[in-house]
Amino acid sequence: MTAPETLVARRVRWEDPATAPLKEELTHEYVTRYGDGARAELTRYDPDVFAPPHGTLVLLFEGDVAVAGGAFMRHDDRTAELKRIWTDSRHRRRGLARRVLAELERDAVDLGYSRLYLTTGPRQPEARALYLATGYAPLFDLTADPLTIPYLPFEKDLG
Repeated sequence: MTAPETLVARRVRWEDPATAPLKEELTHEYVTRYGDGARAELTRYDPDVFAPPHGTLVLLFEGDVAVAGGAFMRHDDRTAELKRIWTDSRHRRRGLARRVLAELERDAVDLGYSRLYLTTGPRQPEARALYLATGYAPLFDLTADPLTIPYLPFEKDLG
């Protein structure tokens, strides 16, 4: 696991060139797991939804290289919806996604949210495991075959 002091979290806009690896790898992941129709997922939302005052986009940098990131947007008055959680494929299994979640949770509280919500796809078992391990409550039957559920929703109370 990387020592926290070697990573720098930066808030960026969706259009920032530093988001290119996130966009490329997430597109590859979505298309590989769900087919070519999933390519449109990354352009589904106006980029402004991931900017203050209602959202944010965080990238973790090691030196000048983005190695992980994620975003949230407004879901409702008290709830932020997590999106675009990503770790560079060359930097996985280092706890970076947990660090991204911690940054996003802190930012959500700072923007006045008291709850987080997210969905992940049924073909992303590593994401499912991450959210369960970090205190997100499943809003689906954990005993069901994930492939019989179109989206796996989770929530977390931020107190």
